[in-house]
Amino acid sequence: MERPVREYLHENGCHPAQQGVGYDTIGSIATNVADGFTIAAVGDLIVTRPLTKGQHSGFGEIVALLRKADVTFGNMETNIFNIRSFQGSPQAEYGGAYHVGLPALGADLKAMGFNLVSYANNHTFDWGIEGMRETIRALDQNDIVHAGAGETLADAGAARFLETARGRVGLVSFASTFTPLSRAADAACEAPGRPGINALRVARSIVVLPEMLDSLRHVRNALPGFGSGREDPDRVVLAGTTYTAGPEAGYSYEANPQDVANVLRNVRRGKQFSDCCVATNHGHQPGNWSQEPPDYEQALARRIIDAGADAYIGHGPHQLRGIEIYKGRPIFYSLGNFIMDDLRTPVGADMFDAYGKDPRVDTDAEVTLAEMAGGYETDPGFCDPVYYESIIAVSRFEQNELAEVRLYPIELGHSKRFANRGIPCPAPGVQAKVILERLQRLSAAFGTEISIEDEVGVIRRRPSSAR
Repeated sequence: MERPVREYLHENGCHPAQQGVGYDTIGSIATNVADGFTIAAVGDLIVTRPLTKGQHSGFGEIVALLRKADVTFGNMETNIFNIRSFQGSPQAEYGGAYHVGLPALGADLKAMGFNLVSYANNHTFDWGIEGMRETIRALDQNDIVHAGAGETLADAGAARFLETARGRVGLVSFASTFTPLSRAADAACEAPGRPGINALRVARSIVVLPEMLDSLRHVRNALPGFGSGREDPDRVVLAGTTYTAGPEAGYSYEANPQDVANVLRNVRRGKQFSDCCVATNHGHQPGNWSQEPPDYEQALARRIIDAGADAYIGHGPHQLRGIEIYKGRPIFYSLGNFIMDDLRTPVGADMFDAYGKDPRVDTDAEVTLAEMAGGYETDPGFCDPVYYESIIAVSRFEQNELAEVRLYPIELGHSKRFANRGIPCPAPGVQAKVILERLQRLSAAFGTEISIEDEVGVIRRRPSSAR
């Protein structure tokens, strides 16, 4: 039997008077939206130009679907400004590419139906503080509610609210993948706060077999400057990387407790001031190659739901990951790419250098093509069609509970000419089936059943007693 939320809040330092309306029991914090309330959620918005006025096959059907929802969410992974009047500069430290879109993009995203976006990711600071501020200005001018970036950590981490006819929606956004200098901070004594994003720091360790760990220990001990001390038989730190012993090789992550506490508090507050609260995380761990989330994320997503979120939306790895329904609320571990219209121009000199290009000879597009093809052994690029296949997830609520999630498969034109690639349209029959069957397999690991009906995936709510 679940404990009353009053008891839980008291144990966690929250006076009963601070309880939000609709808080009944732990894990059963009520959604308070009108029947038929829908949230359409997609992954990354990597877009550089207005699209709604173009003649892009099938895109109109996608836009019509987005516009039907009460809330349409995406991850804003593009900066918006006019390069001719821009007062900033491309940063030496950037998120893998210099993402920038034309000023008209803000109004176009609104025309597509987007009214809620996350702006905490590894590209927020590609163009520095100036780029972040210009993008926030463009979103505000077009009444697109955003969260995850701001002038201080308190600003970046706070829930932001969207008013709809069927209920008030809160959004809390954070990123576990980010450039180090983009992390926001609050003021401390006389030091002012720092603009940036709401960052979730995660410490990575590499898991190796016990015999491998012994070999690494020998290497470490042989290096000059190593001072022998207290030994941990299951852990070796070598050249700044932590290695641990385990039954199979892989990666393990530990989320920073202070950052987690900050996220949970903001989610709790977000739900106290809204009818429905959405939390989102931008993370690439363990890598874009992985169709499984990192080992820390399931526990974190569940804690976020327990804190009051009605949905957890992951994005970042550029491909689909599984879906979990936890206590009657959806957890999307990654919604992949929604738009990958990557005709970015200009790109910074550092990116020309990174891909062996000369700005006196080569073009911005040729640099981008080199990046998309993969430039290093550890960087496979985006040649695999899997990065151009995704879904639109539409969650519908009835009687203040999740009724169903409908999954509409989309494809982004992997085989098209580069200048025409990356714009979504409904996936045709065979491809739709492939996408949905992949998602069935990835979601089965979380106990989620997805039926395929008329080329649409459907997750139906289980009876309350089965939760």
